[in-house]
Amino acid sequence: MDLSAPSSLDLPRPKPGDGLHTLSTPLPVIDEDKLAANIARVQSYMDSHKLAFRPHIKTHKIPALARQQVEAGAAGINCQKITEAEVFADAGFEDILITFNILGEQKLARLAALNERISGLKVVADSIVTVTGLAAYFTGRKPLTVLVECDTGGGRCGVQTPDEAAALARGIAASRSLRFGGLMTYPKANTEAAVEHFFIAAMAYLAADGIDCRIRSNGGTPSLFSAHLVPSATEHRAGTYIYNDRSMARAGHCTLDDCAMHILATVVSRPTPERAILDAGSKALTSDLLGFADYGHIIDYPEAIITGLSEEHATVDLSKVEGIRPEIGERIRIIPNHTCVVSNLFDVMTFHRNGVVTRVEEIAARGLVW
Repeated sequence: MDLSAPSSLDLPRPKPGDGLHTLSTPLPVIDEDKLAANIARVQSYMDSHKLAFRPHIKTHKIPALARQQVEAGAAGINCQKITEAEVFADAGFEDILITFNILGEQKLARLAALNERISGLKVVADSIVTVTGLAAYFTGRKPLTVLVECDTGGGRCGVQTPDEAAALARGIAASRSLRFGGLMTYPKANTEAAVEHFFIAAMAYLAADGIDCRIRSNGGTPSLFSAHLVPSATEHRAGTYIYNDRSMARAGHCTLDDCAMHILATVVSRPTPERAILDAGSKALTSDLLGFADYGHIIDYPEAIITGLSEEHATVDLSKVEGIRPEIGERIRIIPNHTCVVSNLFDVMTFHRNGVVTRVEEIAARGLVW
């Protein structure tokens, strides 16, 4: 082994004061002003409708950004996995909701330790199997707060009917080691009427049993600005809004100009007049299509089409680009289809204002998948 060989730790990282044009690519960068505007816009909307807001940190995975969200008025944070929540607990966050069914002794042990550390931990469950496992493991320990996850049309996890939600809530409420926290859903976009109907029906069942349903947690960025159409909800969860991406612009949630994240890439080859190759492949842009036919929007050449990705290369069709086309060595900016996945591909996130680096943050919860 050659101990003199450079490691990844030896590679220069961006630092405050650097110009974006000097940085090595591929690299995701965040516009500070757009980031701040996205946070303020959503928090203002939630405040105006008297909804608690719980940002989902899976989009950025950075405690400093979650702190910005809470300082703007967010009531707590949403994590997807225990290991993510541990990172944010280490950073001082107390009110954490984990929206995932947690099964297995190793995960339960970590969950119990986390519950001892912070005051506001909450999880979800959508089956008696999950509830039974939680109740058994937490016997003799600090009680755990559990919300019932409801499928209100999203077609993923969740009990299927309001009476099933009430039945599972009864089981949680009857356990000495658990506390019933309320209801949670991740619905299909623009189905607010279905969510409201489900919540009202489930709450009626619970009221008849004398069970308090303190939290009714709705979620999703695509229908974020319709959250007020679910008046029974007490809080809303969303993640992608902080950066925004191409899919959110297509959904009408924002414009492309509201997208705070750009991927900087370099043209490394021009094999033909109609083809360019970039240094940003699936390890930088992700292979997520999310219904698009291509792999991102090139800001500098909007008619260009990213037709394919290998791990390290992106293939760009230039046939529709009129006039000047990109040359070898030229840097371009890409709005990704799905910003959340990009965060999990890099160790650090670089922030800038007017093209000058302002800060570099570790993506602290990167790669934490359970």
